[in-house]
Formats: sequence, structure tokens, C-alpha cells
Amino acid sequence: MDKVQCLDGRHDGPGESREKVLEFGFDYCYWSVAPEEPHYASQEEVFQDLGVTVLAGASEGYNVCLFAYGQTGTGKTYTMMGTLDSMGLTPRICQVRKWSYNSVYRVLVSFLEIYNERVRDLLRGREQKKKPSLRVREHPEKGPYVQDLSQHVVSDYKQAVDLLEEGIANRITAATHIHDTSSRSHAIFTIQYTQAILEDNLPSEIVSKINLVDLAGSERADPHYCRDRLTEGSNINKSLVTLGIVISALAQNSQMSSSCQSINSVASHTSCLSGGGGGGGRRHCFIPYRDSVLTWLLKDSLGGNAKTIMIATVSPSSSSYNETLSTLRYAAHARNIVNKPRVNEDASVRLIRELREEIDRLKRTLLSFQMVLIVLDYY
Repeated sequence: MDKVQCLDGRHDGPGESREKVLEFGFDYCYWSVAPEEPHYASQEEVFQDLGVTVLAGASEGYNVCLFAYGQTGTGKTYTMMGTLDSMGLTPRICQVRKWSYNSVYRVLVSFLEIYNERVRDLLRGREQKKKPSLRVREHPEKGPYVQDLSQHVVSDYKQAVDLLEEGIANRITAATHIHDTSSRSHAIFTIQYTQAILEDNLPSEIVSKINLVDLAGSERADPHYCRDRLTEGSNINKSLVTLGIVISALAQNSQMSSSCQSINSVASHTSCLSGGGGGGGRRHCFIPYRDSVLTWLLKDSLGGNAKTIMIATVSPSSSSYNETLSTLRYAAHARNIVNKPRVNEDASVRLIRELREEIDRLKRTLLSFQMVLIVLDYY
């Protein structure tokens, strides 16, 4: 539970305080400002709470997404990537060499950034500068993807971290008033984990995708910035605003769906979905995924087939009060979204297993029927 005091700057007498307390409930709350503090949360503690959950979901065959959102300079990149002395979530997740001991597996990684609403491959080095930005497409079954994005097979931790460091070095950063090396793009590091398992003498393949997202920081426009820096900031804020709209719409739809499910009658259920005639405000919201490249790429992670974790980073400074309150409200909306993740197994294998289960059920039915015939014949 996190509390924020709303101060309006007025000077009131005793017993006439104008303070207002807002409460926000989240699953975890970390204090990572001063290591000497007794309640300081280390990178290892964050990994045990969140990173282990990501790995567990991937090993079970689910898509998983973890992204950090917050104001510039509040520690998003530190949390996701870390430093040489303190590894973040992304390298720690890569450090786990084998996630399932009962399978043969293959790991593919890719790394991209969204800069000025254009997609760049961070693992192509100098070749990327000579080529146009990559296009985003949408597969009818697998969802949005980046065409011609390079994927690299890794077999151990060192290979994965080398690619991660290469991508970070190619990422666009710049100095701002708040941070000397502020990220000027959204970065998505993707791990595709494929397991080949043998279950009940039936071969199966499960494909899981982990999206580890480091968002660019939101910030106010400064007239003293050059034109390129203003363009960057405008595009960053545009994508983050779109992300906020998408999250709010998804949260509203989730709340409407849960309220409709509590109504037993079919007529009432239909009325809730359609807005009850005159109640057009209760219609399900349209989700504007395509208004931004970021939300389009994260479409499945935000409101579809994925287990998603959002990390909201805030500054303890009183000068960042408005941004802190906005971030907490942002996260509170995201917490209301209900995804429906499913195991990503081969459709043919799933069909075979379901047919086998149906055959076993019919055999049991036939056996019980034969037993009834035997008893009747006896009498």
C-alpha cells in the first residue's frame, strides 16, 4: 500500500490541515533509493518476486510480458537492465540456463527499439543505419510482429548477455535536465523459448514468448531543447499517452465484463453489453492499439494471451509530485485489466490429446454398459 500526500501549499492553523491522503494498492512496493536504509530493496529481491514469476510462466508454456513505466530518471532502465555491479531483471532472467528439466529446448532472442514511431533492430549494428525502419505486420493467429527482425539462437548465458549488451550500446540515449543518459526510445528484448516434451508417450511442442520492455521516460517539453529533442519528446509522450488510453479502455472493459458475469439472466447480460438501450456510455470501449507502434506490438501482452507484469517507478522528490501521482494512477488502472493467457501448444497435439481423452471416456462408458448387461443377464 502506497500513500501520497496532496499538499496545496496553503498555511492553515492547528487542526485545519489541508492535507489529503490518497491510497494505492499494489502487489509489491519497493524502496530502492539508499542502500544503507534497512528497508532497501535490492535487485535480487525484485528478481525473486517478479523474475521468478516470469520464468515460471514461460516454463509452463505461457506468454509473459514485463514492462517498466515512469518518469525520466526514476530507475526504469536500472530495474530492467541494471549496471555492471547490480544486474537488472533482464540479465538475471537470461542467467537461467535451463528452465525445464523434462524437455529439449531452444532459445531465440531479439532486441528492438521504437524511436520516433519507427522500429530499429538493435542487433544489426551498423547495417541497421543503412536500411529503412522495419515494418510492423499482424499475423491472423500469432498477432503483431516485426517483419525482418533478426532472431539469434543462444545456448548459454554469455551469448544472451553479449547480445543484450550489444543492443544496449546501439540504443539511442541523450542528456536531459533530469538524466544524463536518458533513454530516447522504447526497447523490447524478446526471448522465445521453445520446449519439445514427451507427455504420456505423446510428443508435444510448447512455444513461450517473454517480452521485457524498457519504456522511455515521460517528461515535459522544454522550449530550450533543439528541434530533434522536441520531436523525440513529442513522439515519446504520444506513445505513452496512447498506452495510457489503451490501459484505461482495457481496464474499463474488464470491469464491465466482470459485472456482467455476475448477472444471471440472459436479458440482463445482453443489456449490459449493449448499454441497455439509452445507456450508451456502458458499451465496451474500442481499443486503439494501432494509434502507436508501441501499443500495436504489445497488443497481445496488454489485453490478450499473456501474463503481464507492470513496474511503476516513481521519484521520492517533492518536485516530481505531479508525475508521481500520474504514474500511480496509471498503474492502478493497469491493475484492473484481466488477461486470459493460455498455454501455447501445437493445435494438432492438443487435438490428439483431446481425442485420446474422448476415447478413454467412451471406453469407460462402454465398460459400465457391459457390466449392466451382465448383471441383467444374471437375474
